[in-house]
Amino acid sequence: MPSMHRLPQIARFCAVLSLFGCQPASESGDRDWPAYLGDNGSSQSSPLQQIDRSNVGALEVAWTYRSGDATEGRSQVQCNPLVLGGVLYGTSAGLKLFALDAATGEELWVFDPFDGSYELFGAGVNRGLMAHGEGDELRLFYGAGDRLWAVRARDGQPDPGFADDGSLDLHTGLGDRAQDLFVVANTPGVVYEDLIILGHRTAESLPSAPGTIRAFDAVRGDLVWSFETIPAADVPGGETWPADAQERLGGANSWAGLALDEERGIVYVPTGSAAFDYWGGNRKGSNLYANTLLALDASTGDLLWHFQTVHHDIWDRDLPAPPNLLTVEHDGKKVDAVAQITKSAHVFLFDRVTGEPLFDVEERPVSQQAVPGEHPWPTQPIPTLPPPFARQQLTAENLNRLTPELAAWSEATFAGVVSGPPFTPPSLEGSVILPGLDGGGEWGGAAADAERGMLYVNASEMPWALRLYEVQSGDARTTADLGRRTYARHCLSCHGVERHNPTDASMPDLRELAARLPESWTRRLLEQGRGRMPAFPFLEGDTLVNLLDFLYGRNVELPPRANSGGSYGSEGPRTLPYALVAFQRLANDEGLPLIEPPWGTLSAIDLNRGEIVWSVPHGDLETVDRKLLEPYGLERTGLEQYGGPVLTEGGLLFVAATKDEYLSAYDRDTGELLWRDRLPAAGYATPATYAVGGRQFVVVAAGGGKLGTPSSDAWVAYALPNSSPREGGP
Repeated sequence: MPSMHRLPQIARFCAVLSLFGCQPASESGDRDWPAYLGDNGSSQSSPLQQIDRSNVGALEVAWTYRSGDATEGRSQVQCNPLVLGGVLYGTSAGLKLFALDAATGEELWVFDPFDGSYELFGAGVNRGLMAHGEGDELRLFYGAGDRLWAVRARDGQPDPGFADDGSLDLHTGLGDRAQDLFVVANTPGVVYEDLIILGHRTAESLPSAPGTIRAFDAVRGDLVWSFETIPAADVPGGETWPADAQERLGGANSWAGLALDEERGIVYVPTGSAAFDYWGGNRKGSNLYANTLLALDASTGDLLWHFQTVHHDIWDRDLPAPPNLLTVEHDGKKVDAVAQITKSAHVFLFDRVTGEPLFDVEERPVSQQAVPGEHPWPTQPIPTLPPPFARQQLTAENLNRLTPELAAWSEATFAGVVSGPPFTPPSLEGSVILPGLDGGGEWGGAAADAERGMLYVNASEMPWALRLYEVQSGDARTTADLGRRTYARHCLSCHGVERHNPTDASMPDLRELAARLPESWTRRLLEQGRGRMPAFPFLEGDTLVNLLDFLYGRNVELPPRANSGGSYGSEGPRTLPYALVAFQRLANDEGLPLIEPPWGTLSAIDLNRGEIVWSVPHGDLETVDRKLLEPYGLERTGLEQYGGPVLTEGGLLFVAATKDEYLSAYDRDTGELLWRDRLPAAGYATPATYAVGGRQFVVVAAGGGKLGTPSSDAWVAYALPNSSPREGGP
């Protein structure tokens, strides 16, 4: 049984629990943050206004909580917490679940799903929680490894009545072939009545589990309904895949989170690409319901409407965040709408009930110049309004020329890649994708003013290269030759052709693996996964031995072949002719992007008119000389973003998200930077805001760990100086 540690504040905690039956806002001015990203509509907003434009400069650290389980250079904290009845629930660097006094940051209890063995069993990050029930029956749900845990809020213990003694195997309902494949739930789903509706993450290479959307009974853990995102050949959508797609393909999963219209009973599900993400010669067709916004009946899982935002995705253009539910004025009428941001920095806006696009969407022809065996879809859907909130193409005119040295490097680098319009297919030379593989829009999501029809979104503007590697086939002479082929199919996209990724410092260097890690540990990592690395339990027998021979520098001669048919080490239908060369940011050794600044922005978009109202750089690479920015009219460089903004009725946008380690506050109406404070580490998470005892707090997880930045275990909460709130309260 996983361990649970409690501090001696039991009596005080019980008093706090008595508040669980209250509404999110109370007469005292208290207000909860009751769901992932604030509410079921993923608004990332709050009506709190105690902190406003006039006093935000006085913000100070109210409390800091440290969980004590950061792993330098590897761990992250991406969690957006829940705040219920004066208690904050969040997760740590080691995926422990904790409860804090939301006013003081004092620890109430900690639940460890790995029983102290995260180093052996840890699997990535957690971005948030779900809650179901009230009072003593309140339970918290979150994914850790390949299990969904149900933990009692009153004492931090697993609920023995849920599934298997408090946790559910996330392979449930995915079919027999998925049982030994990688499945985790980094991002929470939604709770509708007594249902937990959930997506999950799968491997991006083959074999990969299917992306089936599932609903479970919130009390018992039974599977209630499922929606197959890779449809059978004889149902609608099946004609867009090969006839045997369900038997051998995977992905088309919803890893980014969901939104719920509770009144109408509609759940909105954004899905990602099918595996393998960068070559689809074995899945000819448009591949519905991958890369699709689905509207499902929350009670039954029946499809109400859908819209596919990318056809036959070979660019990893997953829908990256939950959609936002809001009301807009369209053609002189108020319309309940759903807005979906994309990695390509577009916003698709639909009537929430009918699925009708509120602005025209054009099917535009795209390049068909692809590697042999690939069949790109001839057109891609592009919304006519609003305009994209990040640049769409790298050209000779927008290269980084801040200095003569940078200009020379940029021109030489640009000459070595294929740069075309959006949806230029991946190539052996390397095709530029802008915004890059991480967006554009990303999992941090957008903040929505649900009544005014405004959307606020931060974006990265880092160009990446999509470079394919042709996996060699034919005879092999040594076990390491066979292992190299397995490495190319499953490891190369992260660790590089030569077992080293020069563009991503967070990826472990495997060139001297034997000197750093015992072979037994590497075998365990391959079987179970850890951090960003998925598990590969299907690599077994000679295939696993050969891969280890390659990684550990052993070259064992293969015996002479008995006949000339076939080749050693074939993985059968799992074999693909191409792999992706290591994820490649187009940046120099100092991390300066190939494109001119800004390299990250925060934008306000009026969805009533389809206009960008303002856009400003967010984040700053302070080593860049300010004089070099003057020709661009910039005061800050902007930086890549991981984590989204939060909007308050005090007229403010709070956002961290960048490696410069600041939490910042912007004027909602103008984009003016009003305040910022340096965190203990980069805050790659979406903040939350709440009020306890009439005092408004803004809290963010500062876990670092991405982009080569230091890892941390800190949660930091800010508030105005501790005095009576100004008249009117929060």
